[in-house]
Amino acid sequence: MNGRIVIKEGDITKEPVDVIINSANNSLLGGGGVDGAIHRAAGPRLLAECKTLGGCETGRAKSTGGYRLPARWVIHTVGPVWRGGGDGEEELLAATYTHSLEQAVLLGAETVAFPAISTGVYGYPKVLAAQVAVRTISAFLEKHPNIKEVRLICYSAVSTEIYRQILREFQT
Repeated sequence: MNGRIVIKEGDITKEPVDVIINSANNSLLGGGGVDGAIHRAAGPRLLAECKTLGGCETGRAKSTGGYRLPARWVIHTVGPVWRGGGDGEEELLAATYTHSLEQAVLLGAETVAFPAISTGVYGYPKVLAAQVAVRTISAFLEKHPNIKEVRLICYSAVSTEIYRQILREFQT
């Protein structure tokens, strides 16, 4: 696993990877934050394809083409809204990572970029979200050597440092 998870501050819509993960809402029809940025960057054909998917349940994932993005595909996943931690949020967040990576394997992807799922308007605490992300991705990579690199793309310096610290702690 060493070196296969990379933490980076930046704009996920500019990542030259096989797959970017979209932290979407249940409709998959665009929204704010990462979801809106991905839809704007990919162009109108992404929305047209998303309209054919019938939405997506929380914790699940569905794939589309990448269109005008540098990524070949977009995997849309719906993270949980934070309600204090007692409503299965941890399991649902872990499922978003697992199901997204399973889709990436089915597509034949070797490189994947994730945003910090559910940490924006859905209110998931960043430290807890980073722990779930690193733990879940690490466990998946142990069983799937065909995924060469997973990038966790953070929008802010604060998030980037949180994710880097959690990855360091996990690797020691």
